[in-house]
Amino acid sequence: MRGFCRAGMLRNFGLRVLLMAAVAVAACGALAQSPAAAPAVAPALKISSGDLLELVVFDCPELSGKLRVNAAGEVTVPVAGAVKIAGLSAEEAASAIEEGFRAKDVLKNPHATVFILEYATQGITVAGEVKNPGIYPLLGSHSLMDLISAAGGVTPRAGSAVTVTHRSNPEHPEIVQISSEAGSVAAKLDILPGDTVTVSRAGIVYVVGDVGKPGGFVIESNDLTTLQAIALAQGVNKTASENKARLIRKTATGREEVALPLKKILAGKAADPPVHDGDVLFIPTSGSKGWASRTIDTTIAITTGMAIYGRL
Repeated sequence: MRGFCRAGMLRNFGLRVLLMAAVAVAACGALAQSPAAAPAVAPALKISSGDLLELVVFDCPELSGKLRVNAAGEVTVPVAGAVKIAGLSAEEAASAIEEGFRAKDVLKNPHATVFILEYATQGITVAGEVKNPGIYPLLGSHSLMDLISAAGGVTPRAGSAVTVTHRSNPEHPEIVQISSEAGSVAAKLDILPGDTVTVSRAGIVYVVGDVGKPGGFVIESNDLTTLQAIALAQGVNKTASENKARLIRKTATGREEVALPLKKILAGKAADPPVHDGDVLFIPTSGSKGWASRTIDTTIAITTGMAIYGRL
């Protein structure tokens, strides 16, 4: 195989001369330009099973061609055989193929170039609490906020945590907080084709009973307390029975109901317990307070009627 590509070398002698001239011209142009700061280099995309590659071996068109990465992460190179390249960048794959040529004594000094023509997973999957979940065909690296914006932004029930699963390392996903600040982890994190972005769902606590605004409220952080949840419900009414409040929580064995000393909590005489996703705070109405309130309302109505009648 030592003379395998001798004919190709002779045919491409003129091409090499042109390439050397082009390199010399480019070098002169670079020297003429004023020096500038080097831009940040995005991490190289990794090759995985199913990707389509183009192998170019200098002066050896017989060894060049298109290669598909099989399920084992290998490509079958002419004469050299199977070469493991999954998880490598295009440049690293070229080096691995060159080493395969040398190991099989195909070429003594091979020069190979690998181009990734087609990724098995071209797009980035955006899932979870976004308005338009789906697969977005974006090549190259993108920031986390770019992907969330492409998916229409987050929903009102979205949490602040985002899980990013990289195609190159699916066993170790990254969990970051949504942030658009320049120095944040989310702003620095690069999302590559084949990655998956999942926006978490915020927890919801339900406050029902004798409160100003019963309903479900989003837990924007993990440290929402009972008093904060009641404050979101615009506080308890005057007719509420604070001593009979209940916390209903779903457990592995079913729903569990716990007495909540709300009156002591409001007075600062008891700890303010945290609430979790799915908790229900129930504040019942006091019978005596309700009757007293109805009596006062009736008295006011009668008094008002008498005043109007007196004026007549």
